[in-house]
Amino acid sequence: MKLIRSRDNPFFKSLKRLAESGRERRKAGRTLLDGVHLVAAYEQAVGPVETLVVAESALGGGEVAAYVDGRECAVLADALMRDLGLVDTPSGLLAVAAMPAATVAVDPEKDAILLDGVQDPGNVGTLLRTAAAAGVKQALLSPVCAAAWSPKVLRAGQGAHFALAIHEDADLAEFMADFRGTTAVTCLDSATSLYEAKWHGPLAWVFGAEGQGVRRELIAAARLRIRISMPGAVESLNVGAAAAICLFEMVRRRATAVPGDLA
Repeated sequence: MKLIRSRDNPFFKSLKRLAESGRERRKAGRTLLDGVHLVAAYEQAVGPVETLVVAESALGGGEVAAYVDGRECAVLADALMRDLGLVDTPSGLLAVAAMPAATVAVDPEKDAILLDGVQDPGNVGTLLRTAAAAGVKQALLSPVCAAAWSPKVLRAGQGAHFALAIHEDADLAEFMADFRGTTAVTCLDSATSLYEAKWHGPLAWVFGAEGQGVRRELIAAARLRIRISMPGAVESLNVGAAAAICLFEMVRRRATAVPGDLA
């Protein structure tokens, strides 16, 4: 394994472009995965990554060294690994991997999570992770959301990407119009408490951008407007926290429902 120390190395430059440019990732059809958990989740769900990249210090022992033992790797000097800037504290393991295409069409009869303009990568990854944990199988992202396959979203998702059919640049209004269940949006105006709201069948949950919330036209199109009761002295919740409350209230109701209940 050859140690790469120079920022002028062509392979390092290619990693830097993938780390910093969504356009480059789309052009190459590749992204970067950070950490043993995420790399292992990819390889289990999709197949072997194209290239493993290890920090020099990580070869001395521990989880990373054990994972790459006997495998061909590129080795970066620690300073170069930090210079990629994927995370504040690099795990010591990266992988160059092809971005899986959504091979399943959107399904108007199955639960979905719809993200409207959520631009923070950490929030997008958290929302995908929460949806996957709640058993949701499809996610639709509007055009101005953070790129689903960016390294920071992947890191926050911690493998959720491989349990979901992810559709980027989606027309959320069109999906909502065709959806054959209940479309639900969190908002304050003319909204029903989450714990009093009635629904049945599949649910499509719409969550909006940090600060701006869901667009008015999507609120108007939703069949159910929901508010989360907050008795404390706080006006709003982070979108990730709001989604977790809603999605697991759905899980709770289904787990305790009896035939004929609206849940």
